Amino acid sequence: MRSINSDVKDSLHDDEISIDIAMVRKLVDSEFPHYANLSLSRLGESGSSNVLFRLGNKLLVRLPRQPGGGVAICSEHEWMPKIGCHLPVAVPDVIALGKPAFGFEEHWSILSWLEGERPISYVPNEACQDDRLLLAADLADMILALRSVDSSGVLSLRGLRHYRGDSLKAFDKQTRKNIQHCRSIRGLDLDFDAALDVWEDALDLPGASEVGSDRWYHADLVAENLLLKDGRLTGVLDFGGLGIGDPTIDLHGAWELFDPLAREVFRERLGVDDAEWLRGRAWALAISFGAFSYYWTKMPGRIRDRTAMARSVLLDATSCS
Repeated sequence: MRSINSDVKDSLHDDEISIDIAMVRKLVDSEFPHYANLSLSRLGESGSSNVLFRLGNKLLVRLPRQPGGGVAICSEHEWMPKIGCHLPVAVPDVIALGKPAFGFEEHWSILSWLEGERPISYVPNEACQDDRLLLAADLADMILALRSVDSSGVLSLRGLRHYRGDSLKAFDKQTRKNIQHCRSIRGLDLDFDAALDVWEDALDLPGASEVGSDRWYHADLVAENLLLKDGRLTGVLDFGGLGIGDPTIDLHGAWELFDPLAREVFRERLGVDDAEWLRGRAWALAISFGAFSYYWTKMPGRIRDRTAMARSVLLDATSCS
């Protein structure tokens, strides 16, 4: 189990919590002394929300980077076992939930380690790329399984409502702000006017102004959170953004992962209508520009992937116009 951003800088956020291996060793040994004999090493491959440490050969320690990040850790601890059993792929087992201690004021977790390789993002117009058809079908089946999990019995939605499960309209102001900011980023070679047109057109789609369903969604089904073996999807990582709302957000990775043919396989397997598909494309654009605005100098790996995603969106929009 890993994430793409092996070149991520240690500090990503203005309110970044200071986390070092000595503190993590104290946290683990104090609360879970039966793991005290296991080796501990920080992974260079950490994400934007959590810092990751390998514990022995079979475990992973995740600690939130920012104040308040423990809420997602606790949500994942509660819901991932309940949701994961319904999915056709593996998810990490939640081994333990750690409590705040030694000056670290957030909850943290110990998860099982999953083996696998991450898919490589699809780069438009680049030759000799992998066949994505099997992965497209596998990811669609995973999303269908997630969407089919009953959400009606959830007594409390605390921690399960996020902006990615809301309507496009609710994210309009922020997306326009991000696109405008990106015009000043040197080296970002994209058609910003075309991007704005795609976004504005999506705001007129059915379902763009309201949340029409309350279904489960993962929220971040992109390359860095998927595990493959022999080209097949075997695992999904990072359920910190798991939520209930509009599941359209789970389509956005299609423009990062798939060539046009595989993207069509993905769409047909899911059976989504035109409006939902184009809202998913708009989310891909919005997520990309959000990453450019926030992580441009901090996470080169993520920027590479989101650039590929944005280019796929703009090419798709041009071919459909």
